[in-house]
Amino acid sequence: MVAHLAGLILLIATLMDRSPLIFLSGLGAMTAVLLLVFRDTLLSLVAGIQITMNDLIRAGDWIEMPQFQANGAVIDIALNSITVQNWDRTLSSIPTHKFLEHSFKNWRGMVQSGGRRMMRSIYLDQQSIRFLTDEEVEAFGKWELLRDYMAQKRQEVEAWNREHPASDDLIPQQRRLTNVGTLRAYLVAYLQQHPGLHPEMMTMVRQLDPTPEGVPMEIYGFANTTEWAIFEGIQGDIFDHVMATVPEFGLRLYQKPSGLDVQAGVGAAAGAAST
Repeated sequence: MVAHLAGLILLIATLMDRSPLIFLSGLGAMTAVLLLVFRDTLLSLVAGIQITMNDLIRAGDWIEMPQFQANGAVIDIALNSITVQNWDRTLSSIPTHKFLEHSFKNWRGMVQSGGRRMMRSIYLDQQSIRFLTDEEVEAFGKWELLRDYMAQKRQEVEAWNREHPASDDLIPQQRRLTNVGTLRAYLVAYLQQHPGLHPEMMTMVRQLDPTPEGVPMEIYGFANTTEWAIFEGIQGDIFDHVMATVPEFGLRLYQKPSGLDVQAGVGAAAGAAST
C-alpha cells in the first residue's frame, strides 16, 4: 500500500514536472487539517473500542460523572457521545473520549451483587457516656437481643475483677460495662436479625473518632435489595428504631442548639435573675 502511494506521487510529480516534496508537504498539511477537524471523532472512535473491549459501560448502567453533572442511567452509546438520563429526567450528552480522560463511577457491580450499602452515623453526646449500674446490667440481661451478650460479659468482668482486686489507695482497676458499649452490642444483634439486611454481606457497628459534634456511632451494612425506594425505606426504619432506642441506654443524641433552645435558655436565665 505504501509502495503504491509512493509510486502514485512520483507519477503525478513526473507528469506535472514538479518535485515530489511539494506533494508530500501538501499531503502532510492536508492530513493535519483532517486530524484537526475530525479530532473528537477519531478520539471517540478509539475510546469506543476500548470501552467496548473492556466492558466499561453498557446501556442501562447507572453511572456518576460529577465533572459533567451526570448521575443516572446510560440510554445511548453512540460513536461521538454517550447519553445519560439523570434522575431528575434531564439528559447529559458526554463525548465518548471523555470517559477515558476522566474518572467515573459505574454502579453495575452493586446492582449485580443484590445488596446496597448502608453507611450512616448517629452522634452521641459525650457527656452522657458512663458506666452501667448493677440494676441496669440486670435489666439489660433480660432483653432478648442482649441476653447472651450480657451473660458473657458479666462472666468476663467478674473473672477479671477477681484476678485484679481494686486497691483503696490506687485508681480502681476493676472492669465495668458501659452504656455505649452495650448500645453497640445491641445494634449489632439488632442488625443481624433484621429481615431487610443481606445475611451474606458485612454488617458492622463501629465507634469513630470523637468530634465537636459528639461521638459518631457508624452503622454499616447492606440491604437485601438494590431498588432505591425500597432501600431508603429499610434504612429509614432502621434509624428510626436506633434513634428511639438510644435513650433507653442513658445516652443522648447530639444536636446543635436551635433558636428555640437559645431563647429558652435566655428566658430561664432572665427568670432566675428576677427572683
